Amino acid sequence: MERPLEGLKVIDLTRALAGPYATLLLAGLGAQVIKLEDPVGGDLARENSPYVGRDGITVERKYEDDVSVSHLTRGRGKYGVSLNLKKPEAREVFADLVRNADIVVENFTAGTADRLGVGYEAAKAANPGVIYCSLSGFGADDTGGGKAMDVIIQALSGAMYTSGEPDHPPVRIGIPIADMLAPVFSVIGILAAVEQRHRTGVGQHIDVSMLGALTSFVAIENWSAMAAAGMPARTGLTVQRLSPFGVFECADGYIALVAVHEKLAQGLFRAMGEPDLGQDLRFSGRDARVANAEVLEARINAWSRALPTETVVRLLEAEGVPVAPVRHPEDALLDPRVVDRHETMPVAHPAYPSAVDLRTAGIPIQFSGARTGFDEALPIAIGEHNDAILQDMLGYDEARMDALRAAGAI
Repeated sequence: MERPLEGLKVIDLTRALAGPYATLLLAGLGAQVIKLEDPVGGDLARENSPYVGRDGITVERKYEDDVSVSHLTRGRGKYGVSLNLKKPEAREVFADLVRNADIVVENFTAGTADRLGVGYEAAKAANPGVIYCSLSGFGADDTGGGKAMDVIIQALSGAMYTSGEPDHPPVRIGIPIADMLAPVFSVIGILAAVEQRHRTGVGQHIDVSMLGALTSFVAIENWSAMAAAGMPARTGLTVQRLSPFGVFECADGYIALVAVHEKLAQGLFRAMGEPDLGQDLRFSGRDARVANAEVLEARINAWSRALPTETVVRLLEAEGVPVAPVRHPEDALLDPRVVDRHETMPVAHPAYPSAVDLRTAGIPIQFSGARTGFDEALPIAIGEHNDAILQDMLGYDEARMDALRAAGAI
């Protein structure tokens, strides 16, 4: 089966994580992604430790052909072209690429693409039907010029004070949630614009803010209402307004459980060997359990701490209570339920097999009439596909290529 976005061409000006993840999703859905990198240094992700190469996995790059695992995962399915955007000749190449493309994605600081001559207006002049996506920290209209990193966006969005214990320091979410969330919204915007172009024939500029994306997720909870009702926003491993709900300690690990509704709460009490707790006025209804959440959670932890995780899970499952062991990421990525659906997938250095099972993100979408997956392309060297793209696709001859090299444009 074909992939859904077969036939679409994407010019990828992105770097680091947020932008490259957006174009990675497009590549996995079938678009041809042409990644433009500066001839010196290339994408910032190329310098991210750890590296994989002839000595396996290393913290520091030892050999020229060692490859950052970050680049190995984010560069999948992309065709690499080197282009020094500070050279006037590079802008001509960019315009030629855009004339042959459908989509452009960039994640420079607001205003940078325009200053380099590769912003929306330049792309639109070359191709009025182009769909141009700008993914930045604070939006394309930001005038502050501040640089946005995931931790900065987490801090500004309020997300760091949604987790953790009361009166404890803020908690950084362990995965780069801002860097991952904004590109998902970018792809939604791009696909919506593609659909609109089918009707109108006109392209447009899409503007996605990392801060806006993450703050919109934080805003799904009404923090002001909870504060007015005297409900604490930060309750640590549990959510007391839904009690019993959250993470509880076992003798050798942790479990997550949900026993919000009456039937589930009664099942929990039976699993604990205390069915009479359902008759206790402190725990005999949902509101009562919420009002006495701290006492109830202490009771659950006293039970679960005395037992192995496997036993607690078995007892709760037998009563139909939703429960799961809290796993480490290495174990979670190997779950057959995600492996079989290609939601996680292996990656490897093209020349040096690794003894470590390197797994990374797949495309977590299933289609009845299409497939997902990545082209074999991977720009190990900067500009690896210059000839294939500039000569074969754009028709540049050797004289033009030599002139671009001499000018330092590629």
